[in-house]
Formats: sequence, structure tokens, C-alpha cells
Amino acid sequence: MRVFVTGATGFIGSAVVKELIAAGHQVTGVYRSDDKAPALAASGADVYRGSIDDPDSLKDGAARSDGVIHLAFNHDFSKFAANCETDRRVIEALGSVLAGSHRPLIVTSGTAIAKVAPGEPATEDAPPITANEFPRAASEEAATAAKGVSGSVVRLPQVHDPERQGLISPWIAVAREKGFFAYIGEGRNRWPAAHISDVARLYRLAIEKSEPGAIYNAVGEEGVPARDIAETIGRRLKLPVKSIPPEEAGGYFGWLAHLAARDMPASSALTQKKLGWRPTGPGLIADLERLPIS
Repeated sequence: MRVFVTGATGFIGSAVVKELIAAGHQVTGVYRSDDKAPALAASGADVYRGSIDDPDSLKDGAARSDGVIHLAFNHDFSKFAANCETDRRVIEALGSVLAGSHRPLIVTSGTAIAKVAPGEPATEDAPPITANEFPRAASEEAATAAKGVSGSVVRLPQVHDPERQGLISPWIAVAREKGFFAYIGEGRNRWPAAHISDVARLYRLAIEKSEPGAIYNAVGEEGVPARDIAETIGRRLKLPVKSIPPEEAGGYFGWLAHLAARDMPASSALTQKKLGWRPTGPGLIADLERLPIS
């Protein structure tokens, strides 16, 4: 099939493009900056210029596809709510050209969208929170509202390799700036994780076996304790590691503070059953042990 991929030059998007092409699919990958186009073309994809800031610029490419994987997102967290509403508009634009065809539209969200009891893992069948409660839910709401489209959602945890680790990467940047690696309280709160190779394979399976309304959790590890993350990185980067009280979290973490103390375990049991997906990549701690030191 011909798959239209937004965010095709990003960390996850570039891995998804390679996975799709290796499986025999044709890919049209969206790029925004001219310097990104050569590498995208070299991967075997057809290149398509577009931007999430101009949702209409994506319509023609989506209309000529057999399905869409939407990965692009503005990660400037200083305007997070506005970026989530932009994502809603992009999904609405993509859905408008797929309407009535029942072609698959795979959108991206996060495992924290599930509404579960404290300490319980987020599951695919848990009720979602609303965009009023957490802005990122706007993406799922837009996918659900798309009519005549086989819309489904991939919820991401901390996606990692030795170079990048989701929200842990800005945590590392804060630690380098502050001169020590901090976790909050006892550091027992857990973050789910998955290796980039497993996540790319899940996106491929999701579009190949598209099921309207499906929620897929791209989770390889249900929850890695914050203290384990901090101690591993501190040892690797030779930074002191210490606990800080919750009232100091804002001063240390900045915009990341509201997530740094959250316990966010998540399960992929239903996803594995539906798609026959089995995560096999390295674990988060294993990749953190290979962090570049410089």
C-alpha cells in the first residue's frame, strides 16, 4: 500500500518510514525543511513538502494515499495546549480527504491519556480523559470524530534508543544544566517505555491490520522507576543523584515538573493480542547505559 507519513524526518517517523519500506510498502514522507529532504529521499520514500502549521498543505498527499500515519507534532512545550489544538486541526484535515473511503488513519497520542486508578497500568480499553483535562487528548478526539475513516490511535510511552529517550532527554538536559540528577521523593513513580524498533513495527502492523476505533499501546516495559532512571544516567554521566521534595520540583524541572512525579505505568497486553506484536528491543535502562558521554 502507499502510506502517507507526516513527521517522516523525525526520530520515530524516520524509523517508521524504513520499517514500511522494508515490508514492501510505498511511502510518501512529509518534510518541512529543505535540508531534511535528501535523507528522506535516500531512505526510498517519495518526498512531499508540507507543514502541520498549514493543514491544507497535507491534503493532496493524504488524498493520493491508501492510508495515513500521522506522527508530526510541535514539541515546544511552552505552548503545549495550542500545539494540541493544532494537531486536532491537522487530523481533521487529513480525515476530510479520507472521509467515506474507510482508508486507515493512524494518529499518535500518549499512554497518559487513559483514565485509570492510581497505581494501575493504563490499558487500551480504559476510558480516555478529555482535552479539557489534558490537552493531548485532542488528537484522539479528532480521530474518533472522523467519519468514514478507519481511524485508530497509537499511544506512545518514552520511546528510546541510546541517543534519545522521549521526555527523559529533556530531563537529562536539565540535569546537565543544574549539575546533578534529581528525582522526586522516593522516586518510585514509573514511566513506561519502548525501543524505537518495536514502536516502528507497531505502526506498520497498525496500518496493515487497521481496525476502526482501535487503541494501541506501544509499550515494551510497563514501568521503569524514576529512581532507577536517575541513578543509571547519573552513573553514566558522572553526575550526583539526589532526591528533591515535591515543592522543589518546579524550580528544578520547569515545564516537566507536572509529569516528573507522576506514576504512569501502562500495559500493551491487548495490543500484543490484537496485532501479534511482541516487543523485542533493548530495555530503557540498557539504552541509558549506552548514553553518549559528551
